[in-house]
Parts: sequence; C-alpha cells; structure tokens
Amino acid sequence: MKKTYRILILLALISIGTNVSATDKDSLAVVKKGWTFGALPSIGYNTDLGFQYGALAEFYNYGDGSTFPQYKHLMYVEANYTTKRSGLFRFFYDSKYLIPGVRVTFDLSYVPEAMADFLGFNGYQSVYNPEWGKTGEAGYLSRAFYKMKKNFFRSTADFQGTIAGNLYWNAGLGVFNYGADEVNIEFLNRNKDENKKLPTTDQQPTLYNYYKDWGLIKDNELHGGTHPFVRAGLTFDSRTRPNNPNRGIWADVFFTYFGAFGDQKEYNHLTLNASFRHYLPVWGDKIIFAYRLGYQGSLWGNTPFYMKNYMATLFTKRANYEMLGGANSLRGIVRNRVTGDGYAYANVEFRVKLISFRIARQAFYIGINPLFDIGYITDPVELTRSETELRALTAASGVDYNDFFASEDLFHMSAGAGLKVALNENFILSVDFAKALNKQDGNTGLYIMLGYMF
Repeated sequence: MKKTYRILILLALISIGTNVSATDKDSLAVVKKGWTFGALPSIGYNTDLGFQYGALAEFYNYGDGSTFPQYKHLMYVEANYTTKRSGLFRFFYDSKYLIPGVRVTFDLSYVPEAMADFLGFNGYQSVYNPEWGKTGEAGYLSRAFYKMKKNFFRSTADFQGTIAGNLYWNAGLGVFNYGADEVNIEFLNRNKDENKKLPTTDQQPTLYNYYKDWGLIKDNELHGGTHPFVRAGLTFDSRTRPNNPNRGIWADVFFTYFGAFGDQKEYNHLTLNASFRHYLPVWGDKIIFAYRLGYQGSLWGNTPFYMKNYMATLFTKRANYEMLGGANSLRGIVRNRVTGDGYAYANVEFRVKLISFRIARQAFYIGINPLFDIGYITDPVELTRSETELRALTAASGVDYNDFFASEDLFHMSAGAGLKVALNENFILSVDFAKALNKQDGNTGLYIMLGYMF
C-alpha cells in the first residue's frame, strides 16, 4: 500500500570492554568482559511519512565474564523520527543484578504514528481490499484508507524473583496512554505535488471514518485514553541463554488489570496471557528447532478498540507489541489484520548457523531461519450493530456491505525465511521475509530489526 525506501547502515559493532579471553588461542568461543555495545543508525524515506532519521544502540555489561553469554546489565536506546511526525523514542533496561535476587526490567517508550494500520475487527469478517490503498491500482481510493493516527506512550516496571529452580514469580505495573484520531490528511499533503496528494476525508472517508459514522467505534473510545495497569504471574525458564538459546523452555502465564477513568470506566478490564516457547537442538548448536505458542484473552470487562491489538508481555523487549499480524507475530501478514478480544498464535522456526568467525577479537555468526506463522481469533469482537443495521448504514454511505463485511473468519498463515548476523551471541541483526498464504492477509513483509522474534 506504500513504497518505502530504507537504508540501514551498520556503522559500528564496537566493543569497549577489555580483557577478552577464549578457551584457546584459535577458538571462536570468545568470552566477553566489561561493557560492549552495538550501534545501528537508520535513514529512510516513506511516501506518506517523509524522511526518517535516527539511531539505536544496545549496551551490554558482562562483569568479569563468568556469566557470559548471559549479560549482567542491558541498556537499549532508540530514537528515530520522520518529517511527517511518525517515530519511536525508547529506553529499555534489564538486569538480574540491580536488586539482588530480583530481575528488573524498565521500559519508557513513545511511539507517534501518523499512518497506523487499522483494518477492522475479527479477521476475515472484515473484508480487506488491498487495491483500495495502493497507488496505481484500478480500484485505488487512498493510501490512507486502512490507516489512522495513533500516538502511544508506555511506561512499565516489571520484577521477577525465584520461587524454586527454574520457576519464578512476576509482578509489574505501569501506564499506557493512547491518542487516536483520523489521519491528518492536510498535514501529510503539505509540500506535495498535486498528483501525489491524498484525498481529504470529505472526498474519500477512511475505514476509521466509516466505523465512527456507523457506530462501530464508540464516542468514548474514539480518541484514545489513559490506562494504568498492574500484572502478576508465573514464569518457567530453563533456557541456556537469553538470545537464541540452543535448548530449554520459557513458559509464562499472567493476569493484567487495566484501569480507566471518567466516561471510559466501562473499559476497566482483566486479561489473561499464556505463552510457551521451546528450543530443541537438532544438530548441536548449529541447527535449533524453535517454536512459540501463545494466547491472549479478555476475562472481564471491555477493551477499547485501540488496545485490542496490544499483546501484553512480562518482558518488554520490543518497541511495539501490536498483534496479530506483522513483525511481532504473523510475519508477512498486514499488521493488526487479526483483531479480536481473544486470539491464539504459533510461530515455528529452524535456526541454522551457517558460519562462525572472528574479527578484531569479536565473535560473529551468520545464520538463516525458515519460518511458519499461524494465528486464529478465539473470541471475536461483538459488534455494536447487527447485520441488518450495517447493511442499511453502508447503503446510506453509498458503499457495498459485501466490500466491508463477511460471515466467517479462518486461520491466518504465512511462511518465509530470515537472515541473522550476530555479534557475541547477543547483538543480532535480523532480516525476515515472509509471504501471507491468503490474499486477504496481504502479500509479503520484510522486517529489519534486532534479535530473534522469540
């Protein structure tokens, strides 16, 4: 639906730690001590969002090296912005050593999005017409048709302690603030040639506009809100290392209670999350079979539309956890395509290390990972309008009901492969490519980020 030109240049993979050692002189098993970091600037251009500029970096502290490849402290910072007011500003910290016996993670993020994806509710029950948002297609309406404006602020603090062996308790608190609105067409059209301008919402409403007019989005959720939360749960973790473990299990189950204020009191709600990740060696450390199973569902209360896609997590490693669809869940499928009040998903990968080598006392490996993703809505959103009402409302808007709504949802699937370039086991540059197996889920997706998805 849009052309994106991005240059991601690896300026430096630099170690500022000293006293690097190895089991023998020729070994690739480098043991790191002290501080190391990897830095990655990003420069990009997007037709609708403008020029992007920024940088990110991960800082690791390994102490005396006795815990390597487990780090003692991790700090991650990222800042990027575009000339059309989309971007990411983030600080993340993780350590088991700040408070003895307690793992502490802290996240502070602000994610403004001038053109966030919005494709309706309940997967295939909301018909997706990709040509409506793609310039040059016969049925083109607007690049903004399946978009909305969304600004997201998140502050979280999470704590984990040992119960026994590999079993841990978890507790956390924080606050989310969402700002939601229709796309600011006037701003996006500034300084554009006439033939590249987006139609105004008076000329061509977006799906967000239609849902507002049809009452599928209520007035008290239309522009977002503030939601403090608390959560608690259990984790079992027997992984050999935090990034790309060669064996072990990471499983968790937890509850999150989200609050609301004023006329949004109906959006106080309780969610249940459960996930199971398993890592199995197929051929030593060279080939690893990894899979993830997950579920999120609302147990009580109502979730506002702008939060239905947010996957709660005990470990906020990534900047954005909107699912299902996209880089964090179903790769190759349009982001937020699978929106419900409850959903399950699975990700399967073979992680193959092709080659390992050393450069300037740094240990690298290059790997590939064939992948398969699948998701399903277990609890559909209960629409505020009946089919009869929606047929009347769509007719009054001059559109065809069947272009917007269908009777059933199915499984959403995608397949593809990724390329990984890793420095000292933890700083991992990842490039994943995947294709949706149903045209209703989009076409393909290319994702450049840090780390494995799970």
